[in-house]
Amino acid sequence: MSERGADWTRGEQAITYQSCIACGHVQYFHRAFCAACGTADPREARASGKGRVYATSLVCRAATPETRAHVPYNILLVDCAEGFRMMAHGDDGLAIGDAVTTSFKAFAGKLVPFFTKEA
Repeated sequence: MSERGADWTRGEQAITYQSCIACGHVQYFHRAFCAACGTADPREARASGKGRVYATSLVCRAATPETRAHVPYNILLVDCAEGFRMMAHGDDGLAIGDAVTTSFKAFAGKLVPFFTKEA
């Protein structure tokens, strides 16, 4: 497996995903193999940061003391342009079907993807 590149889970302002060179399957969670066909070492690519809201949920109760200062906050499922779905933070007022684009914000001491409505 190749070494993972920079992405938000490593403190960088980027979202990366993988695609299989054998079957074309796209996956967001990084693995040493394709989850669809098992081929080793899927290709890693940087996502555009564009997508569409699949689901949204307003969090009104802090899960940890570190998140208490952020309540209420919006959690989204976003269907990204590259063909994978991810969970991320987003602006209040986003609705299912809205076209969105990502930036990055600090949340509970970490850098996280944050989606806003596309202009």
